[in-house]
Amino acid sequence: MLGAFLGAFVLLMLSAFTSVLAGGPLGSKRELVNAAYQAVAGECLNWEKKDLSDAQKVDCSAAHRFEVTGTADITAKYPREAPFPNAQAWEKIAEEQCAQTGNSYMSGKLDPEGKYGVSTLNPDEHRWSDGYRQIRCGLQVTAPSGAALPSFGSAKTQDQSNVYDPGVCLALGENNTVSDPVDCAQPHAFEIIGVVQHPEGEFMPVEKQDAAMSEKCAAIANDYTGGADLKAKGLLVTWDTRSEKSWAVGSRKANCKIGAVPQGNNLVAWNGSVRNPNGAPLTTANPPQTTAVKPQDEPTGAPLHSESGKPPSESGKPSESGKPDKPSSSSAPTTTTENR
Repeated sequence: MLGAFLGAFVLLMLSAFTSVLAGGPLGSKRELVNAAYQAVAGECLNWEKKDLSDAQKVDCSAAHRFEVTGTADITAKYPREAPFPNAQAWEKIAEEQCAQTGNSYMSGKLDPEGKYGVSTLNPDEHRWSDGYRQIRCGLQVTAPSGAALPSFGSAKTQDQSNVYDPGVCLALGENNTVSDPVDCAQPHAFEIIGVVQHPEGEFMPVEKQDAAMSEKCAAIANDYTGGADLKAKGLLVTWDTRSEKSWAVGSRKANCKIGAVPQGNNLVAWNGSVRNPNGAPLTTANPPQTTAVKPQDEPTGAPLHSESGKPPSESGKPSESGKPDKPSSSSAPTTTTENR
């Protein structure tokens, strides 16, 4: 995977596109999607259906799943007689056409480990066979599975820190990873209990971040749980840290969270919430990341926001558990195909 390629792509079921394209006259839904094909840099798109058949332009202040950063015409490399690209070819096209576009759109300040990932909207096979060769590059708030989460406001004006709101629970994924937001009644790896804002200025070494987070997260945990005895419940307080790369583009927020005491090197799933039911109402600052993610029709690519398999130590220090993984060439993400 190219180092400049910063995100993960959403994979949607191609058979759904075929079924939509195969029959039925042009209708209002298809006209709305055609309008999305005209979107330019700075415009936002939203959809609810997995096949994008209801996609349309929306104001970026409203919920959306794609912010256009630019367009690219790939006719020169893929003339009319060229076969429809497979997933690997689309990945290469996206790397070549959209990674730099996204970074330029963000004025060189796209957090490589933040909540926004570079993605593309590609022509479906029907349009491809008609000679359509334009793709749209964009940014998405992406769950660890690769599923697109709703975003609010332009990425240019939003904090990019990879954090979740207090009260969000994150599932335990395969291979000892942390996965998507789920209802806290379901098995999960962590419950987010708060967000810490680090000060502006030069990069704070991880050791100093750990010291600050240890103190602040302990206080947050006491308020969040009403002073519950976490050790008696087999739980502990842990936290995330920000890398120097994230710090350099302005990401200063990090999560405090509660997880089960690990078994060796393995995270342990647990059920329920430790939040004090009589506590003060939670203040949420990240609407895109407060809702559980619906399952995808197909597996998605490498995670953007997943955490490494190293669990927190029993002392509370998170080791590498708070550092998001990057997509790699061995687990390549796939692309989103536009339906017309």
